[in-house]
Amino acid sequence: MLPVQQFQEFAQRHALFTPQNLVLAAVSGGKDSVLLAHLLKSSGFKFALAHCNFLLRGEESQRDQNFTANLADQLQVPFFLTEFNTENYAAKNSISIQMAARKLRYEWFDQLCAEHNYDCIALAHHQNDAVETILLNLTRGTGIAGLHGILPKNGKLVRPMLFLSKENIDQICAEEKLTFVEDSSNISTKYARNKIRLEVVPKLKELNPNLEKTFEQNLERFRELEALLENQLKQLRDTVFIRQNLETRIKLESLRQLNPQKLLLFGLLHEFNFSEQVVKDLLLSLEKHSGKVFESPSHQLILDRTEIIIHPKKTLIKEALLILENQNEIHFQGFKLKLLHDDSALIVKNNPMAASVDAEKIIFPLTLRNWQTGDYFFPLGMQQRQKLSDFFIHQKLPLHQKSNVPVLVNGNQEIIWVCGFRLDDRYKVRAQTKKVVIFELSNLVT
Repeated sequence: MLPVQQFQEFAQRHALFTPQNLVLAAVSGGKDSVLLAHLLKSSGFKFALAHCNFLLRGEESQRDQNFTANLADQLQVPFFLTEFNTENYAAKNSISIQMAARKLRYEWFDQLCAEHNYDCIALAHHQNDAVETILLNLTRGTGIAGLHGILPKNGKLVRPMLFLSKENIDQICAEEKLTFVEDSSNISTKYARNKIRLEVVPKLKELNPNLEKTFEQNLERFRELEALLENQLKQLRDTVFIRQNLETRIKLESLRQLNPQKLLLFGLLHEFNFSEQVVKDLLLSLEKHSGKVFESPSHQLILDRTEIIIHPKKTLIKEALLILENQNEIHFQGFKLKLLHDDSALIVKNNPMAASVDAEKIIFPLTLRNWQTGDYFFPLGMQQRQKLSDFFIHQKLPLHQKSNVPVLVNGNQEIIWVCGFRLDDRYKVRAQTKKVVIFELSNLVT
């Protein structure tokens, strides 16, 4: 007898789908997916079957395609079919056949859901699949997230047969005389999952015949631990994260108080895609490498004196704008620069965003640009030149912010003003100065 009530209760308990939802069932023609289709039909859910032909097993692939089409006719439900040249896709993208097949089918499922308003994608994973996934993750190395196994629900993906073991499915299919097709690749141990299924799990079952039930109980504990950790991380983010625009800062003192330090810091930095190795290197550098930079695929982390600074990566725009003598305002990378010509020796004081420059020393056209490696100037009050990189360090300017500082350059390529910071001493207003040009920098109002 089909376990219809258990199926319905499992779907309800885990909020997988309701009788009002449209379900897209992924069906290969194998025993598991055939039972899934029959359970959906017997439970009265509205569903369709979707089958992928990966063109990997010759006549056997065509047999599976024909079988699933006939199954859809038998159950009187809509049927979707697609074919993929999986080998070519894998070669073109330099990925494994398994990874290619996975990527292709899930992209297609998502497309079907969007086009035909299906609410979820039902997959026929069972308890043994969950056991194999955990063992595979442990073999490759994993954190807590890898221990929760296959979740009943993950976005649009739902797995309403996780209450059944492989033995349960075999027994039900035999009793109900359900027909199905066998995938010959399932008996090949060249795939890691098959090797675990065919060689490792049987040995473990010799030690514990109720292995699937034990793992089901363990999975529940692991999921609860994961939820507990995530709740702790949420509270920590609210406490230690200082967010400003796209930038996130964490005080070093807060990092030192984390316990367990590596686990919690890895969890905090997970949203910025930093690896576990980066977290280890960062912790080793906390007391001795101020200014060190760490990178993830999406973000950059700077270890400053009292905090870490995290910001999205961006490509530095090497932009330069010419300023002509008759211009009085220009826009540059979110800044506005105003020019005021004054027939006096007026000196702007106590305003780092403005500078009075001796007009006689200005050679037009001027240039406003980003700082460049090797740039130097003579900071106001100094008779010796200083590299801008050293000047920024003395100003305690974080590394990622120095690329945002505009630099005003004279027609003879000398730096006139590090905008917002310091005038070059060579261009200051002196006793003999007769006229000045006042430069005023401000952020553009967006």
